[in-house]
Amino acid sequence: MKRDIDLIRELMLKLELLDNPFGTTRWLEIWDEPFSYQPTEKDRILGHLKLLKEAGFIDGAPSPMNGNLEFRSITHSGHDFLDSVRDPEIWRKTKDGAAAAGGFTVEFVGELAKGLIKTKIKQHTGIDVQ
Repeated sequence: MKRDIDLIRELMLKLELLDNPFGTTRWLEIWDEPFSYQPTEKDRILGHLKLLKEAGFIDGAPSPMNGNLEFRSITHSGHDFLDSVRDPEIWRKTKDGAAAAGGFTVEFVGELAKGLIKTKIKQHTGIDVQ
């Protein structure tokens, strides 16, 4: 499976809709809302959910047997990633920067997006955020 950074962002945005502050376990099926992926995409989606868990972005575990995700919450790191890549303009510029560099890691993408946000803040407020 080739890692798809757009899918990682998309999954995180969809999981955010289901996040709860108490970390109550929920079983989510990837073909139901808000996911609505096709059963033929099961391995790809579950593989990326596994990557999100390994990256420390979610507290939960995908089940390759039935296409379910045992989901509790998005972690602090996951929220930081989401906040840095949420804006579509920032996301486009982040992907362009990663492509120009010839590669990326999820951490690199998050840091690049944060740098773009800092630049945007300075342009709008004149404040240099460190």
